Amino acid sequence: MVRPPGGGVPRLGHRLLDEYLEMVSARARANTVLATAFDLKVFFSVVGKSPEDVVGEDVLSFIKEQRQPRRGAEVVRIEDGEAGLSARTIKRRLASVTGLFEYLIVRGVIARNPVPQGLSTRTPSRAVRGVPLIRTPRTLPRVIDPDEADALMRALRTHRDRAMVQAMLLGGLRRCEVLGLRLVDVHPGEKRLFVAEGKGGHQRIVPVSPRFFTTLTSYLELERPDTTSTDHVFIVLKGQRRGRPLSAAGLDEIVAGARRRAGIDHLTCHQLRHTCFTRLREAGMALEAIQAQAGHRSIESTRVYLHLANDWLAGEYRRAVEAIDAQAMQAP
Repeated sequence: MVRPPGGGVPRLGHRLLDEYLEMVSARARANTVLATAFDLKVFFSVVGKSPEDVVGEDVLSFIKEQRQPRRGAEVVRIEDGEAGLSARTIKRRLASVTGLFEYLIVRGVIARNPVPQGLSTRTPSRAVRGVPLIRTPRTLPRVIDPDEADALMRALRTHRDRAMVQAMLLGGLRRCEVLGLRLVDVHPGEKRLFVAEGKGGHQRIVPVSPRFFTTLTSYLELERPDTTSTDHVFIVLKGQRRGRPLSAAGLDEIVAGARRRAGIDHLTCHQLRHTCFTRLREAGMALEAIQAQAGHRSIESTRVYLHLANDWLAGEYRRAVEAIDAQAMQAP
């Protein structure tokens, strides 16, 4: 895969694939285009055929190959018991491949999509229902406890780093949203941030704790170079890239280093976001408000925080049991 300088549309060296990526780039963000290109590269590297020659059997063989053990048959992931790639990864790659073939159908290159939509059920008496080719387990996201969050904050070395982590931990911003913040997006008087580059291109305004703005002010006044030409809030402070926008890899490296110094076994930027919404739910914030804060298009994406907020579940159960007991006591 070739990615042109300056972040242009990646090329795979096949006319149909490159034209499809051009089409995707016109309606999707750069990260989505790059992920789609990688998924297509993996698929056709395994299948070894031109797009117009792919059949359903090739797709099933691809799924089988992706499920093969990556680190030995005895090594499996605890969360799903699989030794190959995760079901979510395989499902995402199939979605990218499906999109390509739907595009080729519209163009008249092929007559039907070779990616099976699912397997029919064996119950003839019921309406025909499809069973997905790939079942993805519904797992709860990991969060860190308050002590770990405090240890992480103490392990961070600059005001910039603390402000970025607080944006995720206190405001629930995604990693890309933190890195995409610009100076005009910061509204300290209102204690709010304008998220101009949210997932799917959606924008929102979110409140963030005053602690974040205090840390951000220290960073802007004491650490951020005055000579930088970019209006990105978070930039590189040292080295050859000093004054340029911080990259996703740079933020991941900062979090990973602080995690090790804090003695935390596992931590990602997305876990900080999950931790934020879990704590907000435990504190009684309405689910619809959390949906708006998170930038979720569907409330179903937000419901996971009901399960993570143990106090909420325990309280709901306790009230239900008390009502049942009261009814039993009143019965003759």
